Amino acid sequence: MPAPTAFRRSLAVIAALPLLTLAACGYGSEAKKDDTAKIAAGAEKIDGLDSVKIGYFGNLTHATALVGNQKGFFQKELGATKAEYQVFNAGPSEIEALNSGSIDIGWIGPSPAINGYTKSNGKSLRIIGGSASGGVKLVVNPKKITSLQDVKGKKIATPQLGNTQDVAFLNWIASQGWTVDAQSGKGDVSVVRTDNKVTPDAFKSGSIDGAWVPEPTASKLVAEGGKVLLDEASLWPDKKFVITNIIVRQAFLKEHPKAVEAVLKASVETNKWINANPDQAKAAANQQLAADSGKALPAKVLDPAWTSIRFTDDPLASTLDTEAQHAVKAGLLKNPQLAGIYDLTLLNKVLKAEGEPAVGDAGLGVK
Repeated sequence: MPAPTAFRRSLAVIAALPLLTLAACGYGSEAKKDDTAKIAAGAEKIDGLDSVKIGYFGNLTHATALVGNQKGFFQKELGATKAEYQVFNAGPSEIEALNSGSIDIGWIGPSPAINGYTKSNGKSLRIIGGSASGGVKLVVNPKKITSLQDVKGKKIATPQLGNTQDVAFLNWIASQGWTVDAQSGKGDVSVVRTDNKVTPDAFKSGSIDGAWVPEPTASKLVAEGGKVLLDEASLWPDKKFVITNIIVRQAFLKEHPKAVEAVLKASVETNKWINANPDQAKAAANQQLAADSGKALPAKVLDPAWTSIRFTDDPLASTLDTEAQHAVKAGLLKNPQLAGIYDLTLLNKVLKAEGEPAVGDAGLGVK
């Protein structure tokens, strides 16, 4: 793996490509606002704030936020400062909301975090913590594909050109010695960029032969008769790679560090509770999904999807750096400057207070 310092160069994102624009598991571009909050009697405001606006996706890979909302972990730590929530379906809308001040803190995938940081020349956001690892699979039609070699010549969907899974699949294709034009998706494999909302129907109709997708889309395909051919986790050291980060507006971090620390403390407490109570946590996440979208996931999708995701406070910074390198290799990103994208100071303060080890930023932290 090239050293992280290789990316501390000037930014030049290739024009005309919607690069790294979709969050790791996005399902559209709309946002839903949830103002539900339970404030304890006698609680006090943090930093004098009336509210902290938190964004996340209605996806299982954002379960830290789902469960933290549902079980009241965030509100507990924020005291009389109201936890307000907005639910997003895609990375661009969440980054836009962060930049405009519509949200202060958000759960988001690595690709839009990279894109938001580089497009702003390092001025818009910081990654302040980790949330989840894994939850991405290559699911195929077992009647058409029975081995990894059979993927050659087939039509495989990814969520969007340049998104996290698209980059991962293009990198895997290259590792097989096959070639694909990244922009058109044409080559030894036909890469079909398809919104996750419609991928199950495309799979069912036979217009695609498989998909490299996040949960719960992967498990939805399995429910339609698909077979998991490859779990992306198997391609990473220790089977860990970042799928969801926590980001914050830089101005908010500077002006309200106590509020940011409170949210991080709640996130750490939530992850601890999730890992100690997986079945209850799964139910709580699904309950919040139902509250946010009006529809819970059926058990045949929820159960396998949940078991493939790992919840962690570590942002797994080296894997984000590697994902950026993969985008460069695919021709989707040119010389990104990622130095300063992380500020893990408050997270490590919280972890120390909890008796947990500090986490690293792979040399990409603020100086």
